[in-house]
Amino acid sequence: MPAEKPLYALTGLELLDLIKQKKIGIADILESQSLRTKAVEGKVKAFARFTDNTTSGIPIAVKDNICIQGQPTTCASKILENFIPPYDATVIQRLKNAGFIIQGQTNMDEFAFGSSCENSAFFPTRNPWNLDCVPGGSSGGSAAAVAGDEAVWALGSDTGGSIRQPASFCGVVGLKPTYGRVSRYGLIAFASSLDQIGPLTKDVRDNAYLTSIISGHDPRDSTSLNLPVGDYLKSLEKDIKGIKIGVPKEYFSLSANAGLEGLDGEVKEAVEEAIAQLRKLGAVVSEVSLPHTEYAVGVYYIVATAEASSNLARFDGVQYGLRVRSADNLIAMYKKTRQAGFGPEAKRRIILGTYVLSHGYYEAYYVRALKVRALIARDFTEAFKEYDCIVTPTSPTTAFGLGEKLENPLAMYLSDVYTISANLAGVPAISVPCGFSKKGLPIGLQITAKAFDEEMLFRTAYNYEQATPWHKLKPKI
Repeated sequence: MPAEKPLYALTGLELLDLIKQKKIGIADILESQSLRTKAVEGKVKAFARFTDNTTSGIPIAVKDNICIQGQPTTCASKILENFIPPYDATVIQRLKNAGFIIQGQTNMDEFAFGSSCENSAFFPTRNPWNLDCVPGGSSGGSAAAVAGDEAVWALGSDTGGSIRQPASFCGVVGLKPTYGRVSRYGLIAFASSLDQIGPLTKDVRDNAYLTSIISGHDPRDSTSLNLPVGDYLKSLEKDIKGIKIGVPKEYFSLSANAGLEGLDGEVKEAVEEAIAQLRKLGAVVSEVSLPHTEYAVGVYYIVATAEASSNLARFDGVQYGLRVRSADNLIAMYKKTRQAGFGPEAKRRIILGTYVLSHGYYEAYYVRALKVRALIARDFTEAFKEYDCIVTPTSPTTAFGLGEKLENPLAMYLSDVYTISANLAGVPAISVPCGFSKKGLPIGLQITAKAFDEEMLFRTAYNYEQATPWHKLKPKI
């Protein structure tokens, strides 16, 4: 390990190894992290707030939609500006049991509605690789904190790509676990059939380690499955000789379908080089078809907005959060509170979701979307009968400029065109750095595996990562 590296630049497992060797203490990590954050946070703005800790432990950043007992948890929304949870989310309790402390809560798109981290009620977060660009979303604060070495590791949530897309834009590793692998208890819901909590880290080893801590059955989450958690770090020891990798032809021709944004040439080239590297490592790579891919965006923005409309109905000023008191009656209070509390994108999604669930449109939109969702899931089930994993770009482009897509919601929604399908199908997917554009912006490779086969994801991702230099590069802030 290079001795000249400051502590804040090391991975989590490198730091834990130094602690075991008694070369450093936790106080040294906290001091180094604090100095780094003071130096760059004013430029990056990754954190919504920092946590005052009286205990000593391994620092981790947490997205502002995961409940922490006694700490404000706002989903970057005015409507929850004074909400303080009376309990810890299950993942927070598991982190605390493992010796972690919460360093702070990271900025995000309001209620996880967005792909750029510009829809926050606080401020936009910036990409450490280019401060004029977005970090991706909705877990943009977590990705930017890790990429900028402000945090050793972080938690995010992923409903349609909200961990993987910012991981790609910021050049870090981001995992969406299988639906049901990590408890959602204490995650403030966006779309309950799609949401999953997952880690953002500097490399695959850290990601495997953190996933092993937060995974496992939780009786308080009805969607949590009681299945054994694999030894994710041990899975990294195996090579990938002979594993079968599918490359879906639809992901490289989406521009021909329904007017979807085409794949950027530099992204395509980097992903093709990554596929060639996987072949060199011994993987057997061939083309596969996921025929219902072109419908994924449309299906997602029906199902996700419908569930969001239902979940956000609880924020009405009665029990917690913002309440506008200058109202003559209860109904007026509801209207004024929601008008003042929700931002433009939240309102847009609530309206869309309410529309597709309304009388006369429920069968035409929502029920039909559920049927197509089943077809998308079946595509993956059939593909995984033959293939061990599937590789694709994580995002069709590199990070775009701040403000570039704010006035065009459809263009913003299409940023997640490659990540959405894994959420609809409930399968695990990981993004790892696979190159840079000519402008110096990171590019991500997405690897998907069958449900509850996170070991295959980590094994494939780690072998690729160790054969390439991308994860070692750092932004100059």
